Amino acid sequence: MESRTVQVGSAALHVGVTGRGPDVVVLSGGPGCVQYLERDGLAPRGHRAWYPEPRGVGRSAGGPHTMEQAIADLEGIRVEAGVATWIVVGHSWGGDLAVRYAVDHPEAVAAVVSVAGRGPQCDRTWLAAYEAGRASQPVVDIAWVPGVHAALGESFTEWIHRPDLWRGLASCAVPMHFIAAGDDIRPSWPLAQLAALVPRGRFSTVPGVPHDFWSTHPEVWTATVTDACTGP
Repeated sequence: MESRTVQVGSAALHVGVTGRGPDVVVLSGGPGCVQYLERDGLAPRGHRAWYPEPRGVGRSAGGPHTMEQAIADLEGIRVEAGVATWIVVGHSWGGDLAVRYAVDHPEAVAAVVSVAGRGPQCDRTWLAAYEAGRASQPVVDIAWVPGVHAALGESFTEWIHRPDLWRGLASCAVPMHFIAAGDDIRPSWPLAQLAALVPRGRFSTVPGVPHDFWSTHPEVWTATVTDACTGP
């Protein structure tokens, strides 16, 4: 894994790079978590994978920011790297950011692979199921920054309240593959709805794995994202 520093505006952002082939940018979740997916063994095979650490988190400078700034950071990294288009793989909240990135910049995104995302909703039944299952979820220790988490959470809420949200999604022609973890405590119905909504959507489930299966089942994670990045 090569370590790079990319200047975007006033912030120096850390980006890990590994592999060769078509370009893939991999987004971690949280929001506000460190880049926990930055491992050679987790990278999609046959691709060049980019691992940005969010602004204000870990090795990246800056502080609390909005989803608009997070997407601007991704665009700054893409332009600096000389990448024309890339596949965007996101885990958890990173999958939701990937979807918005595709809607805002379809010219830059070849495809979206959203793994174990939440979807643009704040449904009471979804939250109730999530809270009921928290005690049974495997604990994975991930460093995070509360201020960044809160700011991005507020920005996410503003986004999902936009009157043109669903029209923008239904008009986005970027291929999107929504993947649920079979044993995730997060209900997968929002992902299935998104797959049915976007013009080139697909939904599938990885059976027998929890939300953070990149940690508990790393070989399954690598096979899953590799297949998703190389498939139609």
